[in-house]
Amino acid sequence: MNEALQSAIKEAGVDIAEVEKQLEYFRKGFPYLDVVRAASIGDGILKLDDTQIEKCIAHYEEQQSALQVVKFVPASGAASRMFKKLFAYLEEDEQKGLGDPFMEKFTSGLHEFAFYEALNEKLGQQGESLQELRQQGKFHKVVKGLLLEDGLNYGWLPKGLLHFHNYGDTARTPVEEHFAEGVMYALGAGNRVRLHFTVSPEHQQPFEDHVSEAKKGFPGHEFEVSFSQQKKSTDTIAVTPENEPFYDENGNLLFRPAGHGALLENLNDIEADLVFIKNIDNVVPDHLKDDTVKYKKILAGLLLETRDQVYSYLRRLEQDIDVEEMEKIEQYAKEVLLLDLATGDTAGPSARKARLFDALNRPIRACGMVENTGEPGGGPFWVKDKNGKVSLQIGETAQLNPNDPETMAKLKSSTHFSPTDIVCSVRNFKGEKFDLLQYRDHDTGFITEKSKSGRKLKALELPGLWNGSMAGWISLFVEVPLITFNPVKTINDLLRLEHQG
Repeated sequence: MNEALQSAIKEAGVDIAEVEKQLEYFRKGFPYLDVVRAASIGDGILKLDDTQIEKCIAHYEEQQSALQVVKFVPASGAASRMFKKLFAYLEEDEQKGLGDPFMEKFTSGLHEFAFYEALNEKLGQQGESLQELRQQGKFHKVVKGLLLEDGLNYGWLPKGLLHFHNYGDTARTPVEEHFAEGVMYALGAGNRVRLHFTVSPEHQQPFEDHVSEAKKGFPGHEFEVSFSQQKKSTDTIAVTPENEPFYDENGNLLFRPAGHGALLENLNDIEADLVFIKNIDNVVPDHLKDDTVKYKKILAGLLLETRDQVYSYLRRLEQDIDVEEMEKIEQYAKEVLLLDLATGDTAGPSARKARLFDALNRPIRACGMVENTGEPGGGPFWVKDKNGKVSLQIGETAQLNPNDPETMAKLKSSTHFSPTDIVCSVRNFKGEKFDLLQYRDHDTGFITEKSKSGRKLKALELPGLWNGSMAGWISLFVEVPLITFNPVKTINDLLRLEHQG
């Protein structure tokens, strides 16, 4: 690395050694996951029976009031990708008609969207009638009223602030739905609901303003709401297609946000006994929340049962124990936690004990897994690391070698995928916070193709928050019903029955 580049990196306030690692990843690429097989029911994924379910729920509800519980909601970024086809429609000649089935569905279902009344009012202020515009087929004005700044400005706003669900005379945003969920299952110590939203800088003030209003909709409940932004220190350098550092039109090195894996730093700052992680758009109206609440409590209860047992064993491992007791703990680690303890040597009792302690003294996560219906997203797999150790991981499709028939066959055979439904324990048996950065697999990042001012570039994303960033955690995968997963990827997803009142 020449002096000029080093100087530019220093001026950007970024660590030179970190940039050198990033440039090396661009040159060499990231290794594909070495998938042994897809996880399935009875082979990595738990299917709980009614007795186990009742036990898990009771265990969580018994401990809940003594726990500092936080609901962690990634909510960064604008919702513009939801409206990709609407923006494309504005580029077309309105006289050609709709044509596209997507637009046909959008326009015919307008009255069913929760934002209908707000849009009608906004257009009315501009001297237009939504009903007349629909009858006359003037949908450019309708779409502009929805997306643009002089309308509802949905093309700029984040998903969390859009009207998703109708409740008679009112409509709720995803933020408000997360408030409602929080009251139902995340009420913790001090009879308080703690919510944390990760937001982008330009959206934080609108979020704060909305949260102030949202609290009024839940009288009798105390909320503690906090926000964080992706740290600039997690931004990664961009390169040209030839893997040379990318300079923008002003001659400055370009650094870009490093994907949701950058949020590991934000999660690492959270003070909590228990953290629920759920994406901002995966919400449903109140009449469909029962299963969501039930399975959140199930995941939390299972996590607490496991954590309590692990804590107990770790305390024993700090003391003198005989071989018989150590074998009992090893059996639990292998048969219940499904940990690979093989070392390939004949370690003595001291080394064996230290290895077992290290295997158990880690953050723990309980992850919901839904039946695979073809939705995009990560899936549960048994994966072998560079040291030959096999563990349960969530793998994204982009991490799997598309040119390897065996790997593709394993992907095709997968029965479940991950809806980002996770409960986390991030403190050790002494009550101290883990440094979550120590349990990340740096070799599980991504390289993507982007552009800047019309010029192609390559960007590097850090290991995904629930993928490589949690590679070193103890993982519990549990089957949950599909109704608990209701993402909104396009505007028309809000017309699904799961998002209707």
